Amino acid sequence: MGISRVEVNHRQPYWGGKSFGEAGPYELIEGKAFFSVDPGHPDNSLIADIELAPRDDAGMVCFSAPFRVLRPVETSRGCRTVFLDVVNRGRGRALKLVNDAPDDGDPVDPPDPGNGFLMRQGYTVAWCGWQHDVPDAPGLLGIDVPHAVREDGPVSGRMAVTFQPSEASAVQMLSERGHRPYPANHLEDWEATLTVRDSEEGEPRPVPREQWHFARVEGGRRVPDPAHIHLESGFQPGRIYDVTFSTSHAPVAGLGLLATRDFISFLRHASSEAGNPCAGEVDLALGFGQSQSGRFLRHLLFLGLNLDERGRKVFDGVIAHVAGARRGEFNQRFAQPSTAHRRSMSNLFPFTGTPETDAELGATAGLLDRQRAKGGVPRIFLMNSASEYWWAHLSLIHTDVSGARDMEPSDDIRIYYYAGTQHASGNFPLVGGRGPGETRGQQPFNWVDYRPVLRASVANLDAWVRSGTAPPPSCHPRLSDGTLVAPEAVAPAFRAIPGVNFPVHLKRFSRLHFDPATSPAENLPASIGSPYPLLAPAVDADGNELAGIRLPDISVPIATNAGWNLRHPEVGAEGQVIGTTGATIPFAVTREGREARQDPRRSIEERYDSREAYLAQVKEAASGLAEQGFLLPDDLATVTEHAQERFDALAAGARQPQPADN
Repeated sequence: MGISRVEVNHRQPYWGGKSFGEAGPYELIEGKAFFSVDPGHPDNSLIADIELAPRDDAGMVCFSAPFRVLRPVETSRGCRTVFLDVVNRGRGRALKLVNDAPDDGDPVDPPDPGNGFLMRQGYTVAWCGWQHDVPDAPGLLGIDVPHAVREDGPVSGRMAVTFQPSEASAVQMLSERGHRPYPANHLEDWEATLTVRDSEEGEPRPVPREQWHFARVEGGRRVPDPAHIHLESGFQPGRIYDVTFSTSHAPVAGLGLLATRDFISFLRHASSEAGNPCAGEVDLALGFGQSQSGRFLRHLLFLGLNLDERGRKVFDGVIAHVAGARRGEFNQRFAQPSTAHRRSMSNLFPFTGTPETDAELGATAGLLDRQRAKGGVPRIFLMNSASEYWWAHLSLIHTDVSGARDMEPSDDIRIYYYAGTQHASGNFPLVGGRGPGETRGQQPFNWVDYRPVLRASVANLDAWVRSGTAPPPSCHPRLSDGTLVAPEAVAPAFRAIPGVNFPVHLKRFSRLHFDPATSPAENLPASIGSPYPLLAPAVDADGNELAGIRLPDISVPIATNAGWNLRHPEVGAEGQVIGTTGATIPFAVTREGREARQDPRRSIEERYDSREAYLAQVKEAASGLAEQGFLLPDDLATVTEHAQERFDALAAGARQPQPADN
């Protein structure tokens, strides 16, 4: 059935009735969708534990999720396309990433339109909750799903939680990123285990059971608590801890995938009498997911869920943004959708859109096999930053599992890569760390802003699904031309830069082998098989990458820009890569400054005769990207302005007295 009813709780003119170009003013609609799905439907039966979910009198499994919709007030001025921003840990990301909206770290109601790009194109922009463990906080969109039960009571089993703190503490919640924890069954569970490793590939060392407890600290005293663990000696920053315990908390997490499918189908096809606020207004649908939610879209396609229960296509186009080669814990018992640790089921074969063979696993498969067999494969953009090569094995989406040859995507997929960028679009002015308890890097965080390229990609995908206009060819490093190499091959360029260290420990995917005696739905620590090859983009003598979509920050550089950064000694594990953070290491402004630092990279004044000469090269490079289809004409000025402010900031810094080296 999909959505059985909708409650609209709030409607208001959006952003004070502001008009967005030809699309005019928008309306913000907020409400809750109530879902009712047949557990016996062949697609729905793919949801882990759906057969154990409670049913209503009609035999349906029911759940609900909040939603938001931004729609043009005058339907005729819209483009008749819904743009679903798959929420990331309860938060929308598209307005920040596509519209350049400010990000203050908290959900905003109503959401800031930024530069209004999506609205000016006439999109109906939508959000719907799907993640079961999103904290109950204002503005966050989660989902309310039933728990798996048997005749004799709740489903129980063992699960594992992994965390790597960035500050010393005595207590950790049994969840990641402050999400709702899975409570332990018994405070005195003496079969529970806690291990510690110095790095992801390090040997786990057991922590004696008597030294830790299921507890928190309150008023300076230890208080029993099934949702936290307390370690008497304290958790040390940078170390990796794994706690395995028994729980009877088994939400049917995979229903979030059906919520996404059925919400879009409802907006496309349901009538106004059924409560559809967009009835008769939607012909096409684009799905956008960033990081976790990009992995979510990869998983939805892996399960073949891009057709609704009546066989109608859900998404015509999909952008899985900075998802790397991962899927996620979106459809398993004791799922942790936010986790991506080494033993997680987030990292399982297959990785490529076309079938390949993993001989060690004895499996031949492709990510889209089920969807292709059923039909309904959308146009797909797989878009990634440099960070995904260093933390999410990005090369596995375009090479075979041996790392020996390039794999070409099928005609309905494009693979685009932003050279020299980090997971989240760049930071300016340069910063080197975040707040207390958050990861700090050895180098300033990456400043390259890839959002103009993302806007062009939205336009390209829209043209592809709307009129069949082919987008630019895939653009990423390759083995065949030497632009994709082993990480060790790029180390000399970075080690030559004064004060820069190269990773000692790299994040690697390995083949996972689960206990055959245990339900595969359970999140149990798997035994580690052989690692998949880790490959990285080749760089020039400055450390800037040679392949991919090279914004002027890379092709007309004033700094070295990398997709990786190392943890600062103050947050522990200083030889390890910060998962998603890159680095920008500016060039010396003058030759004198370069020689004083013994920096082999030519200074800015040695590269460019003047500020004007530099900006002329920037404009030429940006125009070349626009000709290739990777920038919109409206963004040429934006890219030039970014380059100018960075150049001016470095020049101004060179004129200030510099502190003496310690």
